[in-house]
Amino acid sequence: MATLLLGFFLLFSLIILAYYLAFFAFANNTPKKPGKLNLPVSVIVCAKNEAENLRNFLPPILDQDYPDFEVIVINDASHDETLEVIENFQALDGRVKLVDVQNNEAFWANKKYALTLGIKKAKNPYLIFTDADCAPQSGNWITHMAAGFVEEKSIVLGYGGYFKNSKSLLNKLIRFETLLTAIQYFSYAKLGNPYMGVGRNLAYTSRQFYDQKGFANHLHLRSGDDDLFVNEGGNEENTFICHHPEASTRSVPTTDLKSWFKQKRRHASVAGFYKTKDKVLLGLFYASRFFFWILLAALLIIQFQWQLVLGVAVFILLVQAVVYAKSAKKLEETDVVWLFPFLEVFLIFTQFGIFIANSVSKPTHWK
Repeated sequence: MATLLLGFFLLFSLIILAYYLAFFAFANNTPKKPGKLNLPVSVIVCAKNEAENLRNFLPPILDQDYPDFEVIVINDASHDETLEVIENFQALDGRVKLVDVQNNEAFWANKKYALTLGIKKAKNPYLIFTDADCAPQSGNWITHMAAGFVEEKSIVLGYGGYFKNSKSLLNKLIRFETLLTAIQYFSYAKLGNPYMGVGRNLAYTSRQFYDQKGFANHLHLRSGDDDLFVNEGGNEENTFICHHPEASTRSVPTTDLKSWFKQKRRHASVAGFYKTKDKVLLGLFYASRFFFWILLAALLIIQFQWQLVLGVAVFILLVQAVVYAKSAKKLEETDVVWLFPFLEVFLIFTQFGIFIANSVSKPTHWK
C-alpha cells in the first residue's frame, strides 16, 4: 500500500512539475514597449452601488495621458448615489458618457445586460473594461492596453490586482490567488491557448463582441462576462497579453474571509462552461496539487521512503518558488512569495470547499 502511495505521489509531482515548467512561458516573458497607435478608445466602467468608489477611482481614468478616449459609465440599477455621482462627472467632463440601466425582468441583476448597453453606447471600436472599484496604476494604462491591438489583435488580457494591506494575511491570500490565476491565464495565452481574462482589466474590439454575438451563449449565467467571453472567442492569433506594470489596475479587496469565499464561489461557478480541454487542464492542475499535499503528509507520517519524498517535495517547491518570484516581480506582488507554501495549501483546501459549496447550492448574483 505504501509503495502505491509513493507511486501516486511521484506521478502527481511530475504533473505539477510539467505545469510549472509550462508557466515559465509567462515568468520569462518580457513585456513589450507600447507603440504609438493612438487608437480611439472607449473605457467602459460598470457600477452598481459604487458611488464612493467612482468618486475615488474615476479621476485616475480621466487623467490618463492618452489623446482620444471616452469613458462610458454604466449605472446598473443602483440604489445609492451612483447616478448622481456619474451625472456630476458628466457635467464636469464631456468625455464621460452615462448609461442608466433600469432593472429588466428578463435580465434581473445581470451585469452582462448592463455591459451590452454600455458597449452599444460606445462610439469607438476599441473597448477597455474595468470595474468601478479599480484604479489604473499609471497615467499610461490606456496607452499600454490600446497598444495590444497591434497586428489585428482583437482581445487584450491585462492584470487586475488588488491594493496591498501589509498587516492582513487575508489580503496576501487574495493577492496570491490573483497572482496564481494571472500566471495561468497569461501562460496559457502565451502558449496559444487563451482561456480567460478578468473584467478588472480587459480589452476587446466591438467587432469581436458583435462577431461573437456578445454574451448570448452564456447570458443566463450569473458570471462570465470576462472569462467566458475570452474562453469562447480567444485564440492564438487574436489575443495579446499586456502585463507591463504601468498597464495594471488595482481594486479594493474584501476584508473578511466569508465575503471573499462568496466572491470566489461566484467566479468558480462558470468554470464548468469552459471548453472541455480547458476544464481538463485546470482540473488536473488543481487535483495534482491537492493530492500532492495529501500524499506528502501521509508518506511523511508513516515515514516511508521519507528522504526521497522530502527531496522531491523540496525540488517541486523550489521550482514553484522560481516561477512565483519571477512572475510576482513582473506584477509587483513580491511580498506574497515567501509565504507561498502556506498560502497554496490554504488556497487548495479553500477551493475544495468552494467546489463542495457550489455542488450543494448556487452562488448569488453580483452585488
